[in-house]
Amino acid sequence: MRSGGIIASAAQPLQDPDQLIDSVETFIFDCDGVIWKGDKLIDGVPETLDMLRSKGKRLVFVTNNSTKSRKQYGKKFETLGLNVNEEEIFASSFAAAAYLKSINFPRDKKVYVIGEDGILKELELAGFQYLGGPEDGGKKIELKPGFLMEHDKDVGAVVVGFDRYFNYYKVQYGTLCIRENPGCLFIATNRDAVTHLTDAQEWAGGGSMVGALLGSTQREPLVVGKPSTFMMDYLADKFGITKSQICMVGDRLDTDILFGQNGGCKTLLVLSGVTSLPMLQNPNNSIQPDFYTNKISDFLSLKAATV
Repeated sequence: MRSGGIIASAAQPLQDPDQLIDSVETFIFDCDGVIWKGDKLIDGVPETLDMLRSKGKRLVFVTNNSTKSRKQYGKKFETLGLNVNEEEIFASSFAAAAYLKSINFPRDKKVYVIGEDGILKELELAGFQYLGGPEDGGKKIELKPGFLMEHDKDVGAVVVGFDRYFNYYKVQYGTLCIRENPGCLFIATNRDAVTHLTDAQEWAGGGSMVGALLGSTQREPLVVGKPSTFMMDYLADKFGITKSQICMVGDRLDTDILFGQNGGCKTLLVLSGVTSLPMLQNPNNSIQPDFYTNKISDFLSLKAATV
């Protein structure tokens, strides 16, 4: 037992899905580990989503993966045979652009991107000037005596997301902007420690890129993805939803479940992704969802069992 802190009451196994379904009007689903794993659809997902829609539930899909834009995610859902509207998808790439819009980021300022195409596409759609991204992946620095690296003084924000083309050039460029441009923002799409690039193992996540800049700038980033409340506030505002009428469904405790809890929503952990039952029940884990179950299609099989 931890002393002093309040121990969250232990999560309950989901036994009566109907009760949970009837108690909320919107389900927010994480994608990787809940809907798919890598490029493979998790069993029973299409039927489960159809059932929830048939009951008049609003479905929203929120992912911390910033490598794709909403449009690109729409294509992924389509490829997997899922009928999901672009308006129902919220990726952390979109959240970064939406955040800059929400603070009226000056249009004459630029954004330096350490990340992939998704962030560039969303910034472009929002009408922001940017530089960096994948094209800086091939840039090298020759450290000759007296070499000084130049950077654009008009950069007013550095956005850091998951980046397979991460290198020292980007770290130094981003660091110079954050440290030397007055008022330059340091925005992270997310801080996930690991990600599922393939379904064979876990891979270093966006948190490792953010960590490099945190190390060099000694500044904490503003996080726009889960578990930050920015996306939840944005969704509630956009759709006019009361947060207590939302159930957040995810496979990670420190992003998905915390995101739901920070936003005042009901939470359901599925064990089809990152978190295992032993991890959930570990005495050192203080993040307890309201309910847990194996996968979202338990909404259907548990129902059949209770009939």
